[in-house]
Amino acid sequence: CCCLDARCNDACKPKARLSSQWLEASRFILPKWVWPYLKGGVAHYLLLMFIALIFFGAMLGLIYFHEVSTISNMSNTLLPFMQSSYLKVFAALVFASGIIAWWLVLTTESRRVAQEESNRQTGLLMREIELHKQTDAELQLARQHAEHANQAKSRYITGISHELRTPLNSILGYAQLLDNDNNIPENRKQAIRVIRRSGEHLLSLIEGTLDIARIESGKLTFENKLIQFPEFIDQIVSMFELQARNKGLDFKFIISGKLPAFVKADQKRLTQILINILGNSLKFTNAGGITFKIRYANELAHLEITDTGPGIPESEYNKIFEPFARGSAANRVNVGGTGLGLTISKLLTELMGGELTFTSKVGVGTTFIINLFLPQVERDAGEFNVKHTSRIGYKGHKRKILIVDNEEVDRELVINILEPLGFEMAQAATGQECLDIYQTFKPDIILMDLAMPVMDGWEASYIIRKVHQSNTIIGIVSANAFDQNLENSAGIDSSDFIVKPVSVEELLDWIGQKLSLEWISSESIIESYAQTINEQNINDIAALEINSPPQDVLNELLASANIGHAKKINQQLDMIDNDNPDYKVFIERMRMLSAKFQFKEMKQFLQEMTK
Repeated sequence: CCCLDARCNDACKPKARLSSQWLEASRFILPKWVWPYLKGGVAHYLLLMFIALIFFGAMLGLIYFHEVSTISNMSNTLLPFMQSSYLKVFAALVFASGIIAWWLVLTTESRRVAQEESNRQTGLLMREIELHKQTDAELQLARQHAEHANQAKSRYITGISHELRTPLNSILGYAQLLDNDNNIPENRKQAIRVIRRSGEHLLSLIEGTLDIARIESGKLTFENKLIQFPEFIDQIVSMFELQARNKGLDFKFIISGKLPAFVKADQKRLTQILINILGNSLKFTNAGGITFKIRYANELAHLEITDTGPGIPESEYNKIFEPFARGSAANRVNVGGTGLGLTISKLLTELMGGELTFTSKVGVGTTFIINLFLPQVERDAGEFNVKHTSRIGYKGHKRKILIVDNEEVDRELVINILEPLGFEMAQAATGQECLDIYQTFKPDIILMDLAMPVMDGWEASYIIRKVHQSNTIIGIVSANAFDQNLENSAGIDSSDFIVKPVSVEELLDWIGQKLSLEWISSESIIESYAQTINEQNINDIAALEINSPPQDVLNELLASANIGHAKKINQQLDMIDNDNPDYKVFIERMRMLSAKFQFKEMKQFLQEMTK
């Protein structure tokens, strides 16, 4: 404050200014009733005029007395003239100083008011800044609480997902095996299909909840691959055509223009979107029908799904895509659901760069419109491998697979899937046990679980890949779905991650791709027999007789078939194949029956071979 250009008005010395001292002196001299007027402009004006009068009076008086003393012989007539002149000058100076003093008072008052307003605005601004700091601190705290709550929710969902997927792996795995077993009566198969559908429904609910959590946390990834677009759409249409027909509804599928042979997209997510929208239309429509229109132009797919359901009221438009929100139509038509289908479809469509909108009229129906960017790819259809629906083995030498899982039930399931196909299996319950076994067993593939005691799957995979410098193929088979797209020190790609519950077809496709296997299917065996018959002379039918092993070997196989010991049967077939390749047709036939657990047909076949 103590400088010539200070603007604080000597805030550090509040009573040191002349105005303050003049105010105190005035209060001492003047009566109390005058005090309230001392702070106004009049008091300041009087102070300035008092100072001006003293200054000018003293200055002119000194000049006057100096002139009089220097002119000693001044006549009496000249002295009054000088006095009059000096009085006129003094009066002129007083008049001028009065105007200047009043101008200074007004200027000072304006500056004081401006300064006070500036100080007031500065105080308000500082207060606002302080409030902003408090608000920002509260927002940061609320954000931290929200992030902690979101992380807790994600941990909870992840834990629940893991705990539900573990038993579902056994339920759905054995349901798939039993559904393909022709030895089970049809009435029992119906019950197995109900179990399988119920498990798949529960799995879809788990996947939906996980997708919401992945999208919120920004961890959802897309695997864009080639899709045979017409075949893909036909599969979706055939699925819902049958369901609509069973419900007594009319299902129309209309294609405008020509569809590209191949597009590039995430088939799983695209299927999820279409199944959710078509499933909703089918679920809410009790009369009339559903129309599915598709148009493709300029690498943009335009899909319209129109139903004749109850429609969506305008009051529910804003919440129709909210999680777990179920409209009033769900109560009217009495249908189930979690309210996640439309939410996931909307989010997935937008993340894929598309748009999902709808129009609806109560009592008439609803139309969902999906616009998706699906780039066209020029490819030869012959590049795609045909998948065998009933694989019974593979060509070539025997391959070794090591199963690492702390759950014995899950290990047995994978062994029951793979061992009948001719794989040599070994198992380990922990990561440490895996490290002890794999160096002596030397597997072609390791199927590794993650959550295990002693040593988890990531650590065991890292040691195998980085420490032992092994090129052994490692596939993760785990219920920890959130770990699929995480970076890992072992360098395992997300495409080598199979989420429990295991799909038999998905597992076999992955193994076949990694080992470049040529699968043997029941269809190929039938075609081989048909081709052999066509090539042989019908009169020389005896030449088609199957070469069978010795009687003692047949008796051992028959004993194993009587107790349903598939593992032992496959071991015996491996020994026969190694000892004598002339029994190839017999071995393939037995392996086909063993893969489908058709022990009744197997016993009849062995009895015929004995005869």
